[in-house]
Formats: sequence, structure tokens, C-alpha cells
Amino acid sequence: MGEQENNYFLKENYFLKETYLDRRLASYAKTSYYPFHMPGHKRAVLPFENPYQIDITEIEGFDNLHQAQGILREAQERLRELCRSKKSYYLVNGSTCGILSAIGALVKPGDHILIARNCHKSVYNAAKLFHLRVDYLYPQFMDCGIQGPIDMKQVEWEIRQHSDIKLVVLTSPTYEGIVSDIGQMVELSEKYQFYLIVDEAHGAHFSMHPYFPESAIQKQADVVIQSLHKTLPCFTQTAALHIASGRVDCSQIEDMLGIFQTSSPSYLLMAGIEQCVRMLEESGSCLFERYCENLDRFYKQCGQLKNLHVLAAQDYEKYGVFDVDRSKIVIRTLRTSMDGYTLYKRLLDNYQIQLEMYSAQYVLAMTSIMDTQEGFDRLMDALMEIDAQETAELQKTEEKDNAMFLQRAYAPRQKAMELYETAYLQKDGRVEEMERKDCAGKVCAEFISLYPPGIPMIVPGEIISDSFIEILEKCAGMGLHVQGTKDWQYRNIRTAANWKGGN
Repeated sequence: MGEQENNYFLKENYFLKETYLDRRLASYAKTSYYPFHMPGHKRAVLPFENPYQIDITEIEGFDNLHQAQGILREAQERLRELCRSKKSYYLVNGSTCGILSAIGALVKPGDHILIARNCHKSVYNAAKLFHLRVDYLYPQFMDCGIQGPIDMKQVEWEIRQHSDIKLVVLTSPTYEGIVSDIGQMVELSEKYQFYLIVDEAHGAHFSMHPYFPESAIQKQADVVIQSLHKTLPCFTQTAALHIASGRVDCSQIEDMLGIFQTSSPSYLLMAGIEQCVRMLEESGSCLFERYCENLDRFYKQCGQLKNLHVLAAQDYEKYGVFDVDRSKIVIRTLRTSMDGYTLYKRLLDNYQIQLEMYSAQYVLAMTSIMDTQEGFDRLMDALMEIDAQETAELQKTEEKDNAMFLQRAYAPRQKAMELYETAYLQKDGRVEEMERKDCAGKVCAEFISLYPPGIPMIVPGEIISDSFIEILEKCAGMGLHVQGTKDWQYRNIRTAANWKGGN
């Protein structure tokens, strides 16, 4: 970075000098950083009243979300019509409270459930809270380091092995936009009589335009949870729970929402959802047409890149991916001198483009209807300039080695205890912290995940093998971010005291 660029960067980062959050946010808003990240409103100046003037509680004339009979009932009905569900609920505690509520409504303590290993941590927390027996579905691996869809043959095999499965929970789309065959999954749920919850947190826009995959709502999954704020112009923390089949007892859902949803729901957040719904009703068609045109133009321009590679629809086809969300822009660095973090920082520091996330070999830009053509052009110009400075360096063998390492990192682990059985180990004094090298054969007492994307490599209750310790050693050597261990350098691991298992 040249001196002039560096001075500009320092000038742009004056907000970092602010020690109060509200002032730092206000200062940041004045910079030229472009947000290719959530929330989906992209900090656009949308018409909205002074938040202090409209921040109220359940006063006369404004209904009660937990027993909606008036204006909030009508608002949720408009959301239902927009998304074409059987019933829709506002969520102001994010998708997390929707997932906890849905699982709690559909199962009983001791029930057996099947979940995708790449599920959000709230699914794991629900298994702990409701004392559920858990088995896992493992996503297919793509050699670019991304976890792909769930194989429906694997689902049916697991169901046949465990005829007492009461519930299956899938994440579709994934963080990177990978979509599983939910239609076939619904057929299996009807054939084998289990409930199906789809975490569609990253797919709230699916219902809005045919350019994107069809929503699990239209596929009639039992419960579909969407984070409205991720890909639509809504405030952070707003989400929706949709009932999409006739098999769900709505009263059970409402009881659980009364537990996991705040008793003082924010009227600001609910008004933000309502404004988003109204915007989509009145202008959604025009907004999405412009958005899809911008995405198409961007992907066509990506064909000019020689070293950086933006994953396109045809790239996913060779992996057998059922469908993909093109709003997620995945930019690979494999054929360059950079890793994902380096590209992420170059876009941030040199071009003031803030991406959503980075991984070992790729970065992710999240887009929405609020992104402008100028924003897409700015990202494209930056990628073209960076691309011109790079030369092809890495070979296919390294790509294959990376895929094999990730497959080993996320391989199934032997289970010694149910997840819920580990919930109180710490309180009962049955946890011991051991050096990583000495943990083989012990039962893990903490989640250990590779970030991003945050999918657990091992879950509490699973046995730590020699091969898993080798994987952690390699992660340390590669400088990868491992989270979940109390020791942030993951030299030590918490294990269940007096439990032993085989390697």
C-alpha cells in the first residue's frame, strides 16, 4: 500500500478512535466502506421515524405479539401472504428463538432426532435443553473447501437404521448458498412419518423471485425459519417462523415462542419487519428485477478474471449440488499467492470493501436487493485490479490435499455420551482440562469448531481420537482459527473426567 493510500486508509479509520459504541457507529456511517455483508438493508437511508419517539410497550391500540388480535395479527398475516405459508410468526430474538421453539414444539424429552452436522449452534443447544438423542447427517464435501448439500440417500439410510427418528433438521441454504433437495426430503418425512424443520435463515429472499431457489415453504416442509435481516432490508435480530404443512400444532409453537421470545418485543423491530413487507408488496418486483440484472452482469464480468475465481452455477453442477443461491458471491484464491484472509484484508484496506467472511481459500460477499450497481462495479473493479497483480501459483494437488484435510477434520466421531448428558459436567465437577497431546481416548466436554464456517469438528460427548489430535496440530501449524476451547490457543482441551473410550 502506497503512502497516499495508507493516509487515506488512516483517515477513513478515524472512527476507531471513538471509545463509545454509539459514537463509533455514527463515525463509521460517515466512511465510504461498502457493506457486502448482512444486514440486508445495507445501511441504506430508508424512511423510518425517530426510534425514540416510536419505542413503546404493549399500550392500548398496539396489540401484544404473544396474543396478537389486532394490528400485529394483521401484520403477521401480511407476512404469511407474502411468503405463501400456512401461518407466519414475527421473531424479534432472531432465528435462534425460532429454532429453539420449533424443536421444543415438535419433540419430547428423550426423543431421537437427526440433524445436519452443519446446523446452527441453536440446534445443538435445543438438543441439550430438551434432552434429545442425536445422530448426524454429514454434508457432501466439495474439493474447494465448502460443505455441500445433504445426500437424500444418506437420509433414507439413517432413517431405516433408526426407525424411531421423530425429527430431522436441515440447514438449506448454507452460509455459502448450497441448497439441498428439500422436496425429496419432504417426501421422505411423509413416508417415514417424521417432522422436518428447515433452517432457511439465509434464504428469506427465496420466496420473492424465481431467479433464486424455491423456498422450503413452497416445498411444504413442516417448519421453516428465516432470518429476515440477513438478505432483506430488515433490522438485525428480526426473523420469521413459518408453518408450511398441515401437520404442526400451532398452539405448541406459540407456547414455545412464549418461552424463548422476549416478553417485551421491540416495536421498533416489528415496525421494521412491517416496513420491509410493505416495500416488497409495493416495489418488490422492480427491486428484484434490478437486483437480478446486477448479479447477472457481475457474474458475466467474472469470466474475465484469470487467477481469482468466482464460483458460478456450472462450478456447483460437477459436485452434484441440487441448487445454489446466486446472491452469495464466493471468490476463491486457489490459483493466487493469497489465502482467503489476505484477499479479505486487501479488499478492506485498499478498497474499503467489507466482506461477510473469509475462509482458508475463499471469501464470501453477501448481497441483497439494496445493493447498488455502483457497489457491484466497485467490487468488480477491485477484483480485476487484484487479479491483474497475481499469477497462477497453486496446483490441483494442493486443492485435493485441502479437500482431504477438511474431510478428515469433519469426519464422524465415535459417541460415548449424548450431548445433553454433558450439559452439567462442569457444574458437577466432572470436567478436567488436559494437554491436547494427552487427550486420545478421552471424551470431549466442549465444542471444537473451525472458524469460519463454525461447523463442529467434535461435539461434547464424542471421543477424542489420535487422528483428531493430529488434525488440531495441523490446524495450529496452518494458523487456522479454532474456537470453542476454553484455552483460546487450544493447547488444552476440556474432557469428561473418569470417562474413557477407544481410539
